[in-house]
Order: sequence, then structure tokens, then C-alpha cells
Amino acid sequence: MHVTSHCENSGPLSVHSVEGILPDEAAWFLPCKATTDVVIASILLFITAPLIVFLVVLIKATSRGPAIFKQIRLGRNGRPYHLYKLRSMAHDCELLTGPQWATAKDPRVTPLGRFLRRSHLDELPQLWNVIRREMSLVGPRPERPEFVVKLEQAIPGYRKRLAVLPGITGLAQIQLPPDENLNDVRRKVACDLCYLRNIGPILDLKILVGTTLKVMGFSFAMTRQILDLPGTPGLTLNDEMISADPGSITQLQST
Repeated sequence: MHVTSHCENSGPLSVHSVEGILPDEAAWFLPCKATTDVVIASILLFITAPLIVFLVVLIKATSRGPAIFKQIRLGRNGRPYHLYKLRSMAHDCELLTGPQWATAKDPRVTPLGRFLRRSHLDELPQLWNVIRREMSLVGPRPERPEFVVKLEQAIPGYRKRLAVLPGITGLAQIQLPPDENLNDVRRKVACDLCYLRNIGPILDLKILVGTTLKVMGFSFAMTRQILDLPGTPGLTLNDEMISADPGSITQLQST
């Protein structure tokens, strides 16, 4: 059953520029959001620093390689930057295969890494990215440049996600499970664009609360119902996008 959302009734997407999708209120909200992000991220990084140090020691003791790794992602307007994470996979796991998307039950993930990914503790170093104004607390998830070129070709409107800073959490992340095919990516892109159209302090607060609920184990459906979130799983950009061949995530991976 197709569920109608606020985003689907908000008019056609602009195709002329990445900025065209943002509402007028973004002009005042985004600068305020950037300042608030830095303040909150600084406080959170100070509070969680002992935990990060403990996890760094634990990672070093249980697997070979650096505990914190950096990876190039695309930020606002496609600007590349280094994203920081606690390492949850085997060191140099892409040395022979090249860039690959993470999958369910990915064999590259270490035993400790499974816990880190499930609890999202591996994301804590990204607070430094927020302080550096490369990321926001809330926004579309940043993607690797190796995949963006191919995703742009497969999904109309994909690049419009880059109108704002990428986020540690976002509307798509708290409503949808990990991607397994191109239709999953299309739904997340639709949620990202829905977030941009409805961007504001209330929605950001809902997403932060939803992130907490997700970490606590609440289901996607329950989180949506409690917070009355826009951008349902059935939301699509247009019929052409969702009726296309679902494809496989592996088709987008570099060889």
C-alpha cells in the first residue's frame, strides 16, 4: 500500500540547482544550525572522550591496524573531506577488492566491530567532523566519491542531497534499514530530499530523538509513529525511479 506523506504533496523538485530544493527558512536556520552543531558536538566530544579512548584501546587489543581510520566522503556541494570513524572492519580489507559497500553480515566486520556498528559507537569520532564544520549532527549520510558518480547515473536527483552538510544521523537512517539494492537507495534519497524540503529545528529535534529511540532498540515503524515523521518507506521521487530495475548494490562497487 502506498502511503502519502507531506513531502509528496509539496510540489515538483527543482532540477536547475542543488540549492533549489531548500525552503526559504533555510536562509536563517542553516547558520543557526551550524553554530548549534559545533556547540553540542564540542560538549558531546568532551563527555565521550574517555569512552572513545577506552574503545581505541579495545580495538587495538583485539585486531591489527589503527583504531581510528579516515575515509574520503563528499560533503556539502560535493566538497571532499576526511570522515573519521572507529574502525569496525579488518585493516586494509579493501586492499585487493577496491571500494565495496558494507552488507548485512559483512565478513569484513570484526567481532568488536559488530557491537560498535550495532550501537553506533563507531560514529563518535565524527563529532570532530562536526566541530570542523564538515558535517552536521543531522543531515543526509555522506557517501564515498567512488559510489556517487554511479549513483547519480542510476538515481535522478541524487546530487540534490548535497545541498546541506551531511549528518551523523538523518531522516533516512532512523526510518529505513541498510541498503541492499538500488530501490533501497532510492527510498533513502527520497527521505533525504524530503528532509531538505522540511528542514527546520522541529524536524531536527525529532530526528535526534528518533536516533536515541533507534539505539534503544525501537523499531523503525514505532519510531515513525511516535514522532510522526515525514518521508515514509513508501515515499518515492517519482514512478520512474521506483519502477526501474532494483539492481544490486554490488553492481555499483568498483572493480
